Amino acid sequence: MTSRMDHVGRIVDQWAQERPELDTAPMAVIGRLHRVGDAIRERLIEVYAEFGLSEGEFDLLASLRRSGAPYELSPTELAATTMVTSGAITKRVDRLEARGLVERRAARHDGRARTIALSPAGGTLIDRAVEAHYANEKRLIEGLPDIDRARLARILQAWGELLDVD
Repeated sequence: MTSRMDHVGRIVDQWAQERPELDTAPMAVIGRLHRVGDAIRERLIEVYAEFGLSEGEFDLLASLRRSGAPYELSPTELAATTMVTSGAITKRVDRLEARGLVERRAARHDGRARTIALSPAGGTLIDRAVEAHYANEKRLIEGLPDIDRARLARILQAWGELLDVD
């Protein structure tokens, strides 16, 4: 356990002085979670950038890759797996297609419908990027003991369920 006062701890202490009747315990959790989340996101984005990808482009390519062969999804399926709007999917696909990382294809079941598929170059790139991504995530949590990692995962899952986060 650290003895150094962090940013959130200083804010909590200031509120305790100025408004001692306020329950600042939630801020100690939410404030720290927010700051840790921001720091994690910055470190994830750094790795995506090493592969010339934005966060959204990595997400889209990873969604296609983990969908299994033939590594293609409809725009609607992509929007559901990446949790962004179809308009955002279109912009990402346009950028990735221009770089030769995805291809638009006629759907197998309906020639009028379109699917988005990983190109061979996109598959190679996302496989390398995912390996670096998982190594980065491992580095980000390696300072926590295994038992704390497991507890934190369970706590965050339970909290997500309370907040109806899927």
